[in-house]
Amino acid sequence: MYDLDGKVALVTGAGGRRGIGRAIATRLAQEGCDVVVNDIRKPPEAIPAEDRESGWDGLPSVVEEIQAAGRKAVGVFADVSERAQVADMVQQTLDRFGRIDIFVANAGSQPGRDRRLLVELEEDAFDEVQRINVKGTFLCCQAVARHMVERGGPGKIIIMSSRAGKQATARYGAYVASKFALVGLTQTLALELGPYRVNVNAICPGLVDTERVTFMAEALKPEGVSTDDYRRRMLEERGREVPLGRPAVADDVARTAAFLASAEADYLTGLAVSVTGGGWML
Repeated sequence: MYDLDGKVALVTGAGGRRGIGRAIATRLAQEGCDVVVNDIRKPPEAIPAEDRESGWDGLPSVVEEIQAAGRKAVGVFADVSERAQVADMVQQTLDRFGRIDIFVANAGSQPGRDRRLLVELEEDAFDEVQRINVKGTFLCCQAVARHMVERGGPGKIIIMSSRAGKQATARYGAYVASKFALVGLTQTLALELGPYRVNVNAICPGLVDTERVTFMAEALKPEGVSTDDYRRRMLEERGREVPLGRPAVADDVARTAAFLASAEADYLTGLAVSVTGGGWML
């Protein structure tokens, strides 16, 4: 276990029940952090029926979960690609806790119309991915970094890239472009913030068994194949490809984030850490 008692963490894109953001937020809380969790405001029907039926309510449920574990938690709805909303989210965090020690830029675009061959990709679908993944991460990191610099550090910034930020995949062009950009953003911030004792690292997962796989399956499935069947096929195929024999789960990524947020990683910065079970070793 890492000693993060008294630290304050801000985690974006944390409202999914099976998502990476929730897993990271709850793991940081287990390590002693008070946590501000963020997501965009979604209509009730955006939550899977099985989750609604069990009482899951998205971001408020994550807050309740952290509070039940004995840590302080606040939920903030904000679109990370809107500067004013990002500024308000950061200010709400500072008003409540007075500081941000750990920032996890996890919010990302939902797979859908962007999963096309580049020669068929519509411009607005490409733009949407860059707006959320790249601009959204930039705006959040900029706002948090300014706070960390003003107080003279230290701090930890963790950016969610992807294995697709290191190697391209056909029909993922918009996503690949955004995740390569995040690796570059990570390295640049690491150089610029190092003098303030702010570490900046990226995590590059492979396929993770979260809600996103359902959206990917819906976008990529062949005609005549159900989304559920194609989702299972994707996960089974990835399990066969990975030396450790299974696709990642959200907790695999959360463990890496907790390490990078801790003092154990104080001499690590500018890295893009692959969390792929050996499926991609760079």
